[in-house]
Amino acid sequence: MLPKVEIISELNKSISTAFLFDELEPVSLPLPDENDKDYLVRKLEKENEWAIYKSPLINYYCKTANNGQPGYRLEGARKAGSKFFNLVKQEKTDAVQISGHSGIDITLAFLEGFLLSAYDFNKYKKDKYHYQPISIYIADEQVTQDQITELTVLAEAVFYGRDLVNEPLSYLTAECFSQEIEELGIEAGFKVEVFNKKKIEALRMGGLLAVNKGSIDPPTFTILEWKPQDSLNEKPLVLVGKGVVYDTGGLSLKPTPKSMDYMKSDMAGGAVVAATIFAAAKNKLPVHVIGLIPATDNRPDGNAYVPGDIVTMYDGTTVEIKNTDAEGRLLLADALSYASKFNPLLVVDVATLTGSAEIIAGSHAMIAMGNSPENLQKLKTAGEKTFERMVEVPLWEEYAKPLKSNIADLNNLGVREGQTSIAGKFLEHFTSFPWIHLDIAGVAWLHEKDFYRPVGGTGFGIRLLYNFLKLFN
Repeated sequence: MLPKVEIISELNKSISTAFLFDELEPVSLPLPDENDKDYLVRKLEKENEWAIYKSPLINYYCKTANNGQPGYRLEGARKAGSKFFNLVKQEKTDAVQISGHSGIDITLAFLEGFLLSAYDFNKYKKDKYHYQPISIYIADEQVTQDQITELTVLAEAVFYGRDLVNEPLSYLTAECFSQEIEELGIEAGFKVEVFNKKKIEALRMGGLLAVNKGSIDPPTFTILEWKPQDSLNEKPLVLVGKGVVYDTGGLSLKPTPKSMDYMKSDMAGGAVVAATIFAAAKNKLPVHVIGLIPATDNRPDGNAYVPGDIVTMYDGTTVEIKNTDAEGRLLLADALSYASKFNPLLVVDVATLTGSAEIIAGSHAMIAMGNSPENLQKLKTAGEKTFERMVEVPLWEEYAKPLKSNIADLNNLGVREGQTSIAGKFLEHFTSFPWIHLDIAGVAWLHEKDFYRPVGGTGFGIRLLYNFLKLFN
């Protein structure tokens, strides 16, 4: 549970407080000693962002950076909120206040950074103590309770997404993944339908079934739908998420260090889709959105699919398997073909698809490509606002050439050079509608904490897609 967040009209002098402001002079701020104002100014100039007094309460003075780039200004506020959380965590403070003097966006971004920093995955720890304040009070006359509720629900969705990514395969099999999504549907009020292996076989989803051949656990194909009566889009937006709950690479086995050892995160795309629809439904966005999540693990059992196999996909395309570690595109291809039955306004797929995505953008951005420039621009706008940014790469026809096969319609690998675009070109073959592909391989999992993004599952993409859906309001 997240802390309770309430609006107040007056500050409580007995509660630790964060003061947010653009310039110190126009704002009358309580100081431990008026003579310390010069010290505070010097400290803010030196540190450029914040200064701290403890007397004995924490007074946290945050001068919001303004370098002409709105995205960086909001991100600076989120990072400041994360810093404030770390300070009050050390003191185990029961309640905190945020006094906003820099505008509504800054206050909400600061609160967002604070809330997102309160995450901890301690399910499997013997000592389950986890600090977070009981109450947060907001003193900013521009902020409304509805905005706070929306932001809190979105943070809750990010936490759900992080939890799913952090769960080990010993718990989160494909069937368990679908059950977790069903529980989210019950809580938030969206519909969930789960196809079992028999249904998947009847539909002839050859890509999903091929990857599943090496597993002792059956695959699932989960359909999520949020369709409010006041939805503003006649055609649905469809989100497709890769749900490989663990990826050994199959017979094309991955090395363990910094590769297979965190491959429980290979279903992060599916987690992003489920959490985004949870947030949309719980906040009652007037947008009709459908989610498709094909799920399995990829393991090298004796009956596993092998390089050289020919797989017949859901749409009838035949694919020569060149590498069993290029499995995510097989699942996604079946789901993308299935998406056409909904006559979608737009399809966005999200996947930890290629290691080269991390080489391109590191842990700072996802990779985007697609055939819908207008919607790519909307995604970029949402990405700048949330600081879940993207780098767009091309889908030139030259990237299709390496996917040719002498014995099938396609092969599933291509060549090493340009692999992120080649993987996208493979997926494009299975689309007949406006479509965008998001490769989150570099941002779904962190090995080191980055302010409000924790070690492990980050939930990167949930806030982006939620704000993207709001652009269709």
